[in-house]
Amino acid sequence: MKQHKSIFTSERVVLLVILLNSVVLFLQEGGITNHTINALDAICTIFFIIEMVMKCRLYGIKGYWASKWNRMDCILVFLSIPSLVSYFIPTHLMDLSFLLILRILRVFRTFRLIHIFPNFGYTMRGLARALKDSMPIFAGFFILIVVISLFNCVQFRSYAPEYFGTPWDAIYSTFRMCTVDGWYEIPDSIAAALPENRMAGIRIYFAIILIAGGIVGLSLVNSIFVDAMVSDNNDDLEAEVKELNKKIDLLTDEIRKLKS
Repeated sequence: MKQHKSIFTSERVVLLVILLNSVVLFLQEGGITNHTINALDAICTIFFIIEMVMKCRLYGIKGYWASKWNRMDCILVFLSIPSLVSYFIPTHLMDLSFLLILRILRVFRTFRLIHIFPNFGYTMRGLARALKDSMPIFAGFFILIVVISLFNCVQFRSYAPEYFGTPWDAIYSTFRMCTVDGWYEIPDSIAAALPENRMAGIRIYFAIILIAGGIVGLSLVNSIFVDAMVSDNNDDLEAEVKELNKKIDLLTDEIRKLKS
């Protein structure tokens, strides 16, 4: 099927419009709005709608929908329609409060910027593989956090209710310490409410949590995640090395035959 050239199907033009629309959204969310900026936002939305229609005519609905990028673009276009409608219908004619609420969804159009980055699909596949392979270590780390948090909730609820008043507060506070955020504020607030002879023990206990959960635990989770994400590269290299070894073995056999 012969493809007809159009500004709506030109990747360069589409990317320029995406960049323009992202700048417009940035200005709007920053409180800089006027008729020109609103008009540019509406024009970009109309452009994306026409782009979707043109690609559906060019590739067919089935062919258009077969592409994951096109499916994402289609969803983002439909999320943008409420913001477009609110520009053209006067607010005094009908209650557009629901449209004004849905206009916040237009910020998701900036996701189209990922078209600019090369091999983004390959990166996302690596991320999905890393999440799948790292799920057991994530689950184990989460269970560890929950167990420590429940213990902290029972032991320190009365001394620091703002940190360990409920199990949810305890989980959040424990995770904060594991990320080295508030690792000294939380134990100091508890130690201040305890007798002086127990202050050293409390600080040692929370230092152990910091080392086990923050330094060792998170480092282990991070290393396993990164290793799983790049494992596909290692697999490719191993496959290439195996193929190269096979060729070397074949050449060695040929040389032996020639010598004999």
